[in-house]
Amino acid sequence: MKVNADFSRRVVVRFAEGDWVPSPVPGVERRMLDRIGDEVARATTIVRFAPGSAFTPHTHDGGEEYLVLDGVFQDEQGDFPAGTYVRNPPTSRHTQEAAMGATILVKLHQFDPDDRTQVRVDTNGKDQAILPLFEDADETVRIERWGSAEVVALDAGGGIEVFVLDGGFTESGDALGRWDWLRLPVGSKATARAGPDGARVWVKSGHLRKVRPTA
Repeated sequence: MKVNADFSRRVVVRFAEGDWVPSPVPGVERRMLDRIGDEVARATTIVRFAPGSAFTPHTHDGGEEYLVLDGVFQDEQGDFPAGTYVRNPPTSRHTQEAAMGATILVKLHQFDPDDRTQVRVDTNGKDQAILPLFEDADETVRIERWGSAEVVALDAGGGIEVFVLDGGFTESGDALGRWDWLRLPVGSKATARAGPDGARVWVKSGHLRKVRPTA
């Protein structure tokens, strides 16, 4: 399966225009943003867990990165409420569930195979303009707050993804709102303008340098 698999192209996915697609796990549905592969895939996805849904124990050979958007996500390490950012590196193993339901933005099979860094950040109550979540030689992950009508340069020298958590912005004539997603290819230069209520966005940049464009 290929979804938005040509990483040389600009992509906008609007949450309101998509449909939930059932996964093989009862109670778990997905909205695919990009994907290369079937059930084991390099993927960026919004995943919704019905109350009581759970995965069987599994190992993340290619790593897992997620941000809890709604509800409470859980594994053996504890409860992760909305606003929690987690990186589970390659070889990590756990059993995930959502007793009361949850929605997450998740990226799979996108880690350096040698990465063993475990990250957990509770972003709640942290109101700085730029909140760092993770950084290494290849990528930077952060949450940014943009003020009303603020103009922000999006430097996609190494590619960039912007996911709207609250508020909204416009870029190249496209208006993006809550849970909408923008991906710009390597070498892009763009400008975003926040809406009248500003915007809070999850931003990942630099990581697309190592992705081979594919149709």
